[in-house]
Amino acid sequence: MSDSAASLDRLPSRQLQREDGPLYRQLASLLRVPIMEGTYPIGMPLPKEAEIAGRFGISLITVRQALRDLESDGLIKKRPAKPAVVAARVPAPKLSSAFRNFADIAAYTRDARLHIVSYRREALGAAGALFGLGSEEIGYCLRAILIVAGRKEAQITTRFPPAVGRRLKRSAFDDVLIFRAVQRHLGIRLEAARITVRAEVADRAVAADLDYASGAPILAMEMLYHSTDRRPIEFTIARHRGDVFSLVYDAPNDIA
Repeated sequence: MSDSAASLDRLPSRQLQREDGPLYRQLASLLRVPIMEGTYPIGMPLPKEAEIAGRFGISLITVRQALRDLESDGLIKKRPAKPAVVAARVPAPKLSSAFRNFADIAAYTRDARLHIVSYRREALGAAGALFGLGSEEIGYCLRAILIVAGRKEAQITTRFPPAVGRRLKRSAFDDVLIFRAVQRHLGIRLEAARITVRAEVADRAVAADLDYASGAPILAMEMLYHSTDRRPIEFTIARHRGDVFSLVYDAPNDIA
């Protein structure tokens, strides 16, 4: 028996049915089993895409979509002109959250830590207008990296108007949640945050900060925090790796 045939025999035998949902998701679930159980140990190649397609009677497009899902989970590493290779037995943690209040924001950073890169005075740029100031006005900027399970997951840039920023020092940012540190150190109660989500691609600076490919997808969250008297206190942009972060929310049917 060839190595290829032996590798193929490690796959579970099951017929995929369209009525059970998207075929690529069914296949991804089937492939996860031998990977997570160690039947395919770390470093071992999976069968060729054409072999998987033939075994389950599905298209190459379906196989490739399933493999993309497994790569997104961190379980495999795809290689040009070669079979994918197993990279891990346990999926990498993903930041998948619904943001309806400050408690939700706190929940998704429960297992994270914040690495502070710098805190210094600099021009506010586009954030100036949010604070009722000019773009050339000098405010304060915190730059940091959000780290989850040892992996760099988001580039954090937070700007403060001068009246707020001058009351803070780098040592004040001792909480993974910047707004919580601001509340504690300045005694300012933040009442609400306006959150905007944008799709971007990683430029060279973001790619370097996150050990990520330049041009890869980024989910950018812009968060403008207001105090109870409606003053804008903090503007944060969190640029998350698109392969590990998703935003989830419920959409009730309110149409009669």
